[in-house]
Amino acid sequence: MRVLVVDDEPLARARVVRMLAAFDDVEVVGEAEDGVAAQAAIARCAPDVLLLDIEMPRLDGLELAERAHVPIVFTTAYAEHAWRAFEVAAVDYLLKPISHDGLARALDRVRQLARPGTVRLVARCGSTLRIVPADEVLRLTARDKYTTFVVDGEELILDESLVELEKRLAPLGFLRVHRAELVAVDRAVALHTGDRVELELEDGSRVPVSRRLAPAVRRRLAVRGE
Repeated sequence: MRVLVVDDEPLARARVVRMLAAFDDVEVVGEAEDGVAAQAAIARCAPDVLLLDIEMPRLDGLELAERAHVPIVFTTAYAEHAWRAFEVAAVDYLLKPISHDGLARALDRVRQLARPGTVRLVARCGSTLRIVPADEVLRLTARDKYTTFVVDGEELILDESLVELEKRLAPLGFLRVHRAELVAVDRAVALHTGDRVELELEDGSRVPVSRRLAPAVRRRLAVRGE
């Protein structure tokens, strides 16, 4: 993965470059101190992703993101820019000081989003927006007027309804198993029957299955096993 690091603070750039050295498949192909310099570097270096600060002179990160046709991971000290980051479809949004684990997750999302046919979910966690490949998700649950799911131990919130998500995610193997539950049924490991019908997923969680939808779930599991 070819990475261009863009930040107006030399020490911040140097720190990110050092952190990137820990990843075997990552090559830092350039550095830039602002958006104008980054535009030239993009043309020269053809990066696969920008690690991009937001508040910079001449041309800031958000303005650059609107012009650049390169996947972007924002790196900033300010959480209030998250909504604009969503508008320009950033892959991830890392708050400084950046942690190794946070950087690793962001790079992994870049790798996954590079795959053909990847579907992205844009979700909220507090004041931060996360862009998550749908194939990282096992289960989506309807709660009042929004939908939730858990990734990396965090509960994230989607503004899309379960009905909308069902249509969008059906090609990825998601199936409605309850009026409030949409699951990646191909990643189920067991169907428990008795007083309640529950679908057990590969992470050990159990999802309620409605009596009405149970036959469709059984048919799907049977087809998968053929």
